[in-house]
Amino acid sequence: MMNNPNAPILQTKISEGVLLVDKPRGKTSFSLVAALRRITRIEKIGHAGTLDPFATGLMVMLIGKNFTRLSQDYLCQDKEYECKMLLGVSTDSYDCDGQTTAASPLIPTLAEIEKALLSFQGAVFQTPPMYSAKKVDGKKLYELARKGIEIERKPVSVTLKTTLLDYAYPYLSLNVACSKGTYVRSIAHDLGNMLGCGAHLFELRRLRSGAFHIKDSINGIHLYDHR
Repeated sequence: MMNNPNAPILQTKISEGVLLVDKPRGKTSFSLVAALRRITRIEKIGHAGTLDPFATGLMVMLIGKNFTRLSQDYLCQDKEYECKMLLGVSTDSYDCDGQTTAASPLIPTLAEIEKALLSFQGAVFQTPPMYSAKKVDGKKLYELARKGIEIERKPVSVTLKTTLLDYAYPYLSLNVACSKGTYVRSIAHDLGNMLGCGAHLFELRRLRSGAFHIKDSINGIHLYDHR
């Protein structure tokens, strides 16, 4: 691991290790890899879990072959997020990048939300969304979804701890601590269905991955500024 993750990236000589990056909104996870390859001239660079372009927060970047080969170990760690959900609108991808599939004028009460959140605590079964990189019979689900194909997905057991942060309709903010393989957008979708109004994931920010925390990361926008 690098000794000082907060050191300015342009003043730090990187040979190998773990670099914690706060991914900016609108950037892909692969673009961070490409930016680091350009800066370090190191080809072997990976990460311990992607974030969608609309999401922000902690990316654990693995630099050098001694660390990229440990990617599965890092991927298996628990994660923590802050998220904002938009109630009353459902989308095909369960998030803000998708197409609207349904809308509802129903406004859930705070008591109804608190009751529904009890179902998102501890060990629960979650069905992976079609718009995900999960593979079924060698095919990534999102590749099928883009062709308008929906297939049956087996529910997967995940562990959740969801905490209500704020509710000001139509926005609901939660903290979600979860096990590997959890889809926060599925929580938004399932919670919306439970409330009867529909919902989708509007904002997502990763705070923690295992022992790594966002407070120890560098601002990823600086990686794109470097030429």
